[in-house]
Amino acid sequence: MIYSLPELLDLALNAKLAAMRSSNIVSRIWAKDASVWTNADESKWLAWLTIADEELAHLEKYRELAADIERADFKDVLLMGMGGSSLCPEVLALTFNRSNFHILDSTVPSQVQTVESKIDIAKTLFIVASKSGSTLEPNCFKQYFFDRVAQTVGKENAGKHFVAITDPGSKMEAAAKSDGFRHIFYGKPEIGGRYSALSAFGLTAAAAMGLDVERLLRPGSEMGGACRNEDPQSNPGLVLGTILGICHGIGRDKLTIFTSPEIHDLGAWLEQLIAESTGKNGVAIIPVDREPIQPAVSYGDDRVFVNLKFNGSDSGPDLSELFAAGHPVIEISINDLYDLGAEFFRWEFATAVAGSIMQINPFDQPDVESAKIEARKITDEYERTGSLSEETPFFESNGIQLFTSEQHANRLRQMVDERGIVEFLSAHLATIEEHDYFGMLAYVEMNSGNESTLQDLRRRVLEKYLPATCLGFGPRFLHSTGQAYKGGPNTGVFLQITSEDETELSIPGQKYTFGVVNTAQARGDFQVLLDRGRRALRIHFSKDADFGFDYLTELV
Repeated sequence: MIYSLPELLDLALNAKLAAMRSSNIVSRIWAKDASVWTNADESKWLAWLTIADEELAHLEKYRELAADIERADFKDVLLMGMGGSSLCPEVLALTFNRSNFHILDSTVPSQVQTVESKIDIAKTLFIVASKSGSTLEPNCFKQYFFDRVAQTVGKENAGKHFVAITDPGSKMEAAAKSDGFRHIFYGKPEIGGRYSALSAFGLTAAAAMGLDVERLLRPGSEMGGACRNEDPQSNPGLVLGTILGICHGIGRDKLTIFTSPEIHDLGAWLEQLIAESTGKNGVAIIPVDREPIQPAVSYGDDRVFVNLKFNGSDSGPDLSELFAAGHPVIEISINDLYDLGAEFFRWEFATAVAGSIMQINPFDQPDVESAKIEARKITDEYERTGSLSEETPFFESNGIQLFTSEQHANRLRQMVDERGIVEFLSAHLATIEEHDYFGMLAYVEMNSGNESTLQDLRRRVLEKYLPATCLGFGPRFLHSTGQAYKGGPNTGVFLQITSEDETELSIPGQKYTFGVVNTAQARGDFQVLLDRGRRALRIHFSKDADFGFDYLTELV
């Protein structure tokens, strides 16, 4: 890792590192001293510090899983989970090009169908990943595919197509035992989901896709050893976390992430780790992943840049212009794809250190729970009544509806001379101010076409208004960046995008469908944003809309 900081920031970094040495912060972190943070329950959530070494002592279970999958002649593996349970496996599958390893982390009906169309049910191993066993989405996925497998191979054989990753004593463990799952792998209750990459949640997936688990763990263990160094200047995780913390303290709270194409999905994992850990109590480091690079003059003084570079890659941004313009720049070189294990630990440690400087608890996620509660209210109501409550848009035209709070709607009405979709959208974007960021929250299928459309829209907003921009697909971002959007500072301007699915999928054993769950999650997410006083606008495309989803780009 090398870094280039403006002179004042460099002086601040050295002073902070000296203070950390005086306060013995490294030894206190490893001693699990909660006073490093807020002196609340942080000591209960630090088992990730030593998990790499612990897992190295139990490699045989992962080797046995890989051998079992090969013997059973499974052709595909489908991992079903959310947030920390799915993002590390996604990074590994995309980085190592495991095309037969699939991830499902969406309740959008068309996305569930798309995933199902890619697999042979009778030749697929299904991994259900859920720490608590009570998370809504993995339970829906399990119910749906367990029923599909039972229809295909018989109910008595269905369990042999399933593996669970869960914490001991969870509801998922009980269900897995009852249904005769092939294997159960246990996480540690003392490790939160976003810090679980080097635990069973990441390693079971790695073994299932045929990776060398030991080769992934060794760099993680070595990085852990380096992060024990009492000399702050020689501690890679401490230096990185301190840079992030002091940059946040002077208003550089948008961490802009660039990656080499070979490791491009690492940014999605970093988004969750950083946003969910730091976004609370009115502060946040907002991670900005996959944003198109701009000329240095286009960036404000609220940015810090990191370039994760795979050595040997012939493409990647040149950030020298950014440093010359006075921006802090960090570059991390990765020599081997298995060195992802080291980066998982480096960034976990750094995020914990940044949380200490920010004086927050980096291991809780209170606002993720608030969105879950709102969604659960809506699905419970559907179970009781058989229908969703009616919503009233503040404006509607040609099958496109706009929703927001009454307060924000009144503000937008005052800003336009003529009322129309384009005018209201323009007024909403005009509320973006200096040091704000723009977030698109899309509850649509996450595919290359939709992502391309939204990235184009994102680029146009970035080039015209110059804010940091974020793009998340729902509901997956609810378990990731959603925490910072709701719990962080009120500097986000949000555009939620929803549309009616052409198809619907029932969930065995439930009255509600995948479409109902997705709608409930979108509504719950939006309501919590409004409850927090966020500038949020929802644009909804009904089935009879005169224009398709890509019309959004034209509107912008």
